[in-house]
Amino acid sequence: MWEISSGQTPFINYEHENDIVMNVINGIRPKIVPGTPLEYNNLMKECWDADPLKRPDANALEKRMLRINLNYQNMSDELFKSEIDNLGMNKVEENYTSSRLFTSKIHNFGNLPEPRNATEEEQEVFHSKLYDFNIPNNSNDFNGKNKQYSDSEKLPKEFTKVRINSNKIIQQQMKKK
Repeated sequence: MWEISSGQTPFINYEHENDIVMNVINGIRPKIVPGTPLEYNNLMKECWDADPLKRPDANALEKRMLRINLNYQNMSDELFKSEIDNLGMNKVEENYTSSRLFTSKIHNFGNLPEPRNATEEEQEVFHSKLYDFNIPNNSNDFNGKNKQYSDSEKLPKEFTKVRINSNKIIQQQMKKK
């Protein structure tokens, strides 16, 4: 669900699957993308629960997704246009791919701890931005700028286009009604 709302693979900046597995077991989840509908957001969080009995089953998931889709189809044209405009604000400047997208491996993760849900504080610490400060060796270089990287907040252009095209299709369906 996160991949659909964000347009990229979760934990795309991690090269080692072991790190990803341990993060998920420890309740760390990808940061939810701004602009994700609240109902979709809540459903995604339910699906992420460490306790499988608290997650919706496939039938419940399908019904709730249909209800979310129906709510968007029943939106007024003005409200729908503002939603599309908001999506346009999240356009991406960069495009990148990860080698993890193109490879597949079988892993044997034995003796793993029990999955748990992370606290809000643990999630916040995990998602806090990292800063790359350049400390020059030469005092003449102090006028150089420090760079802040936040690749995890950028979406590939193709996925943004898919989201916008999907919204256009829904809008066309609404006009037919």
